[in-house]
Amino acid sequence: MGKKLMLGLWRYMINVPPFLWEKQISKAKRKFETEYSFLSKEHHSVHHFVVKELPYAGKPLSPELVADRLDIPVDRVRNILDDLEERMTFLFRNNKGEVVWAYPVTVDKTPHHISFDTGEELYAA
Repeated sequence: MGKKLMLGLWRYMINVPPFLWEKQISKAKRKFETEYSFLSKEHHSVHHFVVKELPYAGKPLSPELVADRLDIPVDRVRNILDDLEERMTFLFRNNKGEVVWAYPVTVDKTPHHISFDTGEELYAA
């Protein structure tokens, strides 16, 4: 199929000319690279850990737990969590500083209940 973008409109599929979408993709890529250039390898590690661990834990994750499991100093983990939460994109913490929400999962009750094939149950953020 190559480089095509199709738009579904009612019962019809319409071919969208490349000049209408290629520039938008380049613009979005530059914006993403600019906005998320702050993410270090440790930022990615912390975020990936909390996303994977929340379903297993089923409860909020403390900075101390994250630091212990990733072997990163707890002060550094707190700084990373501050960075990620400040951007309001990747995670949210409760008033105790524990991670309760890491996109796309949360331990807080939402209307979006999910079940994993490994048996864990959680909510979608």
